[in-house]
Amino acid sequence: MHVQEWLETVPAVAVYALVGVVIGLESLGIPLPGEIILVSSALLASQHGDIDPVVLGASATAGAIIGDSIGYAIGRKGGRPLLAWLGKKFPKHFSEGHIATAERSFEKWGMWAVFFGRFVALLRIFAGPLAGVLRMPYWKFAIANVLGGILWAGGTTAVIYYVGIVAESWLKRFSWLGLVAAVLVGVTSMLVLKRKAKKAGQNLEEAEPQVP
Repeated sequence: MHVQEWLETVPAVAVYALVGVVIGLESLGIPLPGEIILVSSALLASQHGDIDPVVLGASATAGAIIGDSIGYAIGRKGGRPLLAWLGKKFPKHFSEGHIATAERSFEKWGMWAVFFGRFVALLRIFAGPLAGVLRMPYWKFAIANVLGGILWAGGTTAVIYYVGIVAESWLKRFSWLGLVAAVLVGVTSMLVLKRKAKKAGQNLEEAEPQVP
């Protein structure tokens, strides 16, 4: 069953809880489809009045911030042995190559790796635990975590929700043409934001002086 079709069968409170829990678990380091759940829920909210987009966005934001904070605490306590253990449990996501890439990002971006990590699937899983492992000062982590969580979770909810509203309105007027145009606007907005975050990281890595 499609994610959105399944979400339509559960009450609004369960949708809020599901979004918060899945995004929270993904943020603390467990590979889960948090973004898919959030996008599907926001689109569902635009079509059904029972789901409040503000509450949905708040649930997603809370899950993101709390999950990252727990991941930070676990990473700080577990250290590098934790990364080795995660590599055995989730080799696809926590391979040595991925860990090395994420670690270089943290060394160059500092607290902004946590912020921009929200918009990059791989870093979204790594951000909290790796920040703890690398002993990033908590106040820096907290600022980037809160700002990134609000912008990613709240922004994604708002964009997809209004895209859904526009799509429904245009669908009534222009049939499938309106729907396709609205969906393209939403997808393009998300891709542009992600590309900017990725490009910023690449520019920083290219600017790194090479050690002979």
